[in-house]
Amino acid sequence: MHVGYTLMTEQSGPRELLRYAVAAEEAGFDFEVSSDHFSPWLTEQGHSPNAWVLLGAVAQATSRVELMTYVTCPTMRYHPAVVAQQAATLQLLADGRFTLGLGAGENLNEHVIGEGWPSIDVRHDLLEEAVHIIRELLTGELVTWEGQHFRVDSARLWDVPDVAVQLGVAVSGPKGVERFAPLADHLIQVQPDADVVQGWTDRHPGGSRVIGQVPVCWDPDERAAVERAFREFRWFGGGWAVNADLPTPAGFAAASQFVRPEDVASAIACGPDLDKLAESARPFAEAGFTDLAFVQVGDENQDRFLAEAAGPLLERVRKL
Repeated sequence: MHVGYTLMTEQSGPRELLRYAVAAEEAGFDFEVSSDHFSPWLTEQGHSPNAWVLLGAVAQATSRVELMTYVTCPTMRYHPAVVAQQAATLQLLADGRFTLGLGAGENLNEHVIGEGWPSIDVRHDLLEEAVHIIRELLTGELVTWEGQHFRVDSARLWDVPDVAVQLGVAVSGPKGVERFAPLADHLIQVQPDADVVQGWTDRHPGGSRVIGQVPVCWDPDERAAVERAFREFRWFGGGWAVNADLPTPAGFAAASQFVRPEDVASAIACGPDLDKLAESARPFAEAGFTDLAFVQVGDENQDRFLAEAAGPLLERVRKL
């Protein structure tokens, strides 16, 4: 399993994230993923810089780690033609280290353009059409598209990388696998669901990455770790059926008002015990994931996590 680090744009500013990206590469992480949000989940997190500007800077400040959006919604805030151009440019800046992670999005980020929030079936229709458009534009050929949801008029990407941009798509169940496995190179999934992984890999006999993400909250003081995880990550337990549809941080605060610190601590490994934190990876490894990105919850001790805990944590995870 390749082990990654999450540039959590909801909890840190852009200058801090750039520093963490460099430190994560030095600590030995294999890849780095960036969330792509317009708003944080909760006001306590307090940040949401632009992921594409950040990744462009990270591409220049690092030399080894792979980079990825985890994930970009290419249907509302961004037209798919714009996403294709961003991905091609970032691949050039990163010297072939970039993978484009795509998903159907969350109301939290997409409602800001004032176009409402479609049903899940419509969101999947939008995503499927967007993937086709992005694929065609990344060839560097002239593209005109007249679809159900999007139009592209005589568009061409003039700077196309020699190393093709690989596409990952976030899916959560068998219907998503059936629909998107033929269109994408890699599976993105936040739950260690072995059946979904098997369904995807069955459709990719030549091999495909399965990329997950898991939060932990390292701190020398376990109580402080639990308090921080509760303060900034209590939204996490709602699941994507809830998280995709709430429109504002205030909505997430209301939805999580009855969540207790002990509830968060039972779902997110907290404290100084690196063996316990490493065990968070076991369900993903057993489910067949090839890549797993850790989220260190909170901003205030990221530097210390990367300097003191990241290296030993990586050793423990790789021994799994």
